[in-house]
Amino acid sequence: MNLARHRRKSEAGSRKPEARPPRAGLRPAPSRELAELRIRLADAEATLHAIRCGEVDAVVVAGQRGDRVFTLDGADHAYRVLIESMNEGALTLTADKTIIYANQCFAKMVKCPLKLVMGGSLRSFLSAEDRSTLRLLLKQAVKSGAKIHLLLHAGDGSQLPVQISIRPLVGKVSNRATFGLVVTDMTVARRNETMLRTLTQRIVQAQEAERARVSFELHDHITQLLCAILVRSQTLADQLSARDGSLKKEAAKLHELLSETAEEVERISRNLRPGVLEHLGLVAVLHATSTEFTERTGVPVKLTTARLTTRLPADTELTIYRILQEAFKNVELHARARCVAVNLAKRDGFIRLNISDDGIGFDTGHHPARRNGKGGLGLLGMRERAAYVGGDIKVKSVHRVGTQIDVQIPLRNVREDRR
Repeated sequence: MNLARHRRKSEAGSRKPEARPPRAGLRPAPSRELAELRIRLADAEATLHAIRCGEVDAVVVAGQRGDRVFTLDGADHAYRVLIESMNEGALTLTADKTIIYANQCFAKMVKCPLKLVMGGSLRSFLSAEDRSTLRLLLKQAVKSGAKIHLLLHAGDGSQLPVQISIRPLVGKVSNRATFGLVVTDMTVARRNETMLRTLTQRIVQAQEAERARVSFELHDHITQLLCAILVRSQTLADQLSARDGSLKKEAAKLHELLSETAEEVERISRNLRPGVLEHLGLVAVLHATSTEFTERTGVPVKLTTARLTTRLPADTELTIYRILQEAFKNVELHARARCVAVNLAKRDGFIRLNISDDGIGFDTGHHPARRNGKGGLGLLGMRERAAYVGGDIKVKSVHRVGTQIDVQIPLRNVREDRR
């Protein structure tokens, strides 16, 4: 960037090439006049280019009363160097979205020459929907800054995901609102986010596959062995006579303990991969899970469900079931609730699950399980599972009032299976 100040003269004081006295009766050749005009035009274009590119700190104009210096508002070399060396796009924007300044990085983002970017409108690089969103944000940003994620439409027809940070600028000359925009290329961030989400989905799939395998092993092997031992223990207890009082009591206790163990293994097997979900559907497994939770914890569950005429996809049903499982687990471990309400509804193109309790609540900015230094991945797991099927989850909790979890999964992104 040129540090020297450019000096330009006004038409009144501009240099003129030495003109030779024309011969009598002859006028200057048109080609000479044309050459002079071209020199002046090139001089003016060079001045305008230097001003637009920020190479000029001041303009000196020679006139009849001497040289006059015009300092360009905001011309600061160190600031320009910083802006031009940024790896992010920088814009100065008027309220009507006219670009009065842009750095080279932004020009590269939109794949358009810088001289065409400046003086143009930011709207030419946005979709109709993003134009409306940006217009509203500019109104809000007059008092405070704002951020927006959108797609830039480049000159070659490609699209670039970006984050735009907006800050109001205070003008020194005009009272008109202007804004400073920092444009960050989100391509790498989006790619990393996609890779992370894909990895999470694969982990969930592997986890479910492993749960199914373990559930099968427990149900078809361990449970059968326990049942066989249970029968043998009962046979042994029956063979003992009344004279073997103490041994008969021990055999009875052993039989009872084996029976409890078999029931617990069967419960674990059902939780790992509920057969009720696969064979009877979502509503049936919600009832079974709520009943089992109440019997185990003593906390009543009020369950209301919509009538589903068709089966939802297996992934969607499994997601809702797993989220309910995790919510019940949090209630049991942390909430100290006296009752829980669960509602399953289908409306507005969404399947919705609402889980609420009247427990002690927690700070939604921190994982509830962090109070004892353990766990803390419950809510994160819920969010990832909801995102896996294109859904969303919102958690609202008030201290000493309770917690509410709202899950919604779009039906338009899933197909209903008639199994």
